[in-house]
Amino acid sequence: MNTKQQAIFSKVPEVTLVFWIIKIFATTLGETGGDAVSMSMRLGYLLSTGIFAAIFMVAVIVQIAAKKFHPVIYWTTIIATTTVGTTLADFADRSLGIGYAGGTAILFTLLMASLFIWYRALGTIAVDSVSSPKSEMYYWITIMFSQTLGTALGDWTADTAGLGYGGGAIVFGAMLAIIAVAYYRTRISHTVLFWAAFILTRPLGAVVGDFLDKPISKGGLALSRYSASATLVALIVIAIFMFSHKPAKQGH
Repeated sequence: MNTKQQAIFSKVPEVTLVFWIIKIFATTLGETGGDAVSMSMRLGYLLSTGIFAAIFMVAVIVQIAAKKFHPVIYWTTIIATTTVGTTLADFADRSLGIGYAGGTAILFTLLMASLFIWYRALGTIAVDSVSSPKSEMYYWITIMFSQTLGTALGDWTADTAGLGYGGGAIVFGAMLAIIAVAYYRTRISHTVLFWAAFILTRPLGAVVGDFLDKPISKGGLALSRYSASATLVALIVIAIFMFSHKPAKQGH
């Protein structure tokens, strides 16, 4: 399949600066939106997880059924993974009593297993290879694990490790900056660096989201989860429609 054909059938976006900006907005929205439903609406973690999981399944089905890349469908699916990841991680950490460290360890193992199985099955985990229903299934399962892991990791860093929301944001922001430097200045696999960055944007979004809506007494700004979520949705919509979004091309 040549580059032009791959571009037509690719179902995921080209990785650009706009991609990462929207990704961080989406992960932050996952935290505020997930907390809005589970906490502000008082639906609890389990019921909220069920609601978001159903939305996620519908979004994935629509995404896979689509004949070509659609930015709105793709980012809707990403947002669905961040919200269900938030409530699922909170359910495991708090309701089941696994704790942030235990939840992080379990989810990291599941994520690595997902990437390993994907690689063994298709021979690559590169984003530009996601152009078939089978590769998309591996892609979205892996993303689901990464989003859930990110929530647990962000909470563990901010709460258990005692760095707070600001400290957690600095740590994850610095790690992403190091990955960016490695991308341009080293020969480390760009696929490995992509997944490292993709995973780390989730805990960054988690601590930023918590910083926005948690009480001032706990180091947050105490903003309304509803207004914070609505603002993030507006920013994502603006970014989607203001900038050009192309499907990933083979070999890029």
